[in-house]
Amino acid sequence: MYKENNSNNYTMQSVQKAIKVLNAFSKEEPQLSMTELNKKTGIAISSLQRFLTTLVCEGFLHKDERTKQYQLGLSLLFLGRLVEEESSLLTVAKPILSKLNESTGESISLNVIDGKERRCILNFESTFALSTKTYVGDSSPLYAGASSKSLLAFLPIDEFEQYLEEVELIGITENTIISKEQLRENLLEIRQQGYAISNSERVKGAFSVSAPIRLADGRPVASITIVIPVVRNDDYDKTQLTESVLAASKAIESQLY
Repeated sequence: MYKENNSNNYTMQSVQKAIKVLNAFSKEEPQLSMTELNKKTGIAISSLQRFLTTLVCEGFLHKDERTKQYQLGLSLLFLGRLVEEESSLLTVAKPILSKLNESTGESISLNVIDGKERRCILNFESTFALSTKTYVGDSSPLYAGASSKSLLAFLPIDEFEQYLEEVELIGITENTIISKEQLRENLLEIRQQGYAISNSERVKGAFSVSAPIRLADGRPVASITIVIPVVRNDDYDKTQLTESVLAASKAIESQLY
């Protein structure tokens, strides 16, 4: 029994480390050397070599033999397309968010909770020359910005409180809330009104309105966010804008149940 438990623990740790390696890559750092991966993951070089060799063999990573750098492989592209094709959330959300993007011309994103972060899984770019860039895979802390807080605020209260207890609030901009009591009050207000608004809280010069997409039990499965540069703020009726985002979230919810 001891050996079986030990083996299971070892297997889980190995999977977690492999995932850690894959998550080390980003839009800003699409290619990484073994030394850089060692620094980013904290995995010992001897173990890291085995993980990298296995991931390359399985097609999840590609190694450039000339530069000795690694990048994400085509197997992930295949799996990503499979998820996109089969995900009911993405299937339902795409036409609704596309319509919102067309009617406003602004950046529209679909976001989910990934661990203790908010991650973008779908984005329609702004048609304006001046815009705030968001991209698929982009992540941020759950305590900062409308897209994050519209997810955090609707978690069950025990999970909500546990997150507040454990998180370290770090100012991203001068508008980021770094008081836990103030953040709690803000989240409860969002929970009551049903949507979140932020102004330069995570990205300077960006105004955002976000609403959760909730399951039948009230738990948030995703959030819809519209991001507008502050310089275009006065071009919009904020009530109308909020109603449009809420209507989109309700339309998606109605097709998910």
